[in-house]
Amino acid sequence: MHNNTIYIVLGVVAVIYIVISMNNRRVGKDRKSRRFMDGYERKADKKRDEDRK
Repeated sequence: MHNNTIYIVLGVVAVIYIVISMNNRRVGKDRKSRRFMDGYERKADKKRDEDRK
């Protein structure tokens, strides 16, 4: 048992790393796919554009 302890610890660390990595990848993909900010302009920019017309 004592000879395999390091492999068990490394395996648990690897599993934790993989789970965190997959979660971060999913969150990043969700963030990139957001569409609610498409075409967003600040109110000041909109007002300037309307004044130019």
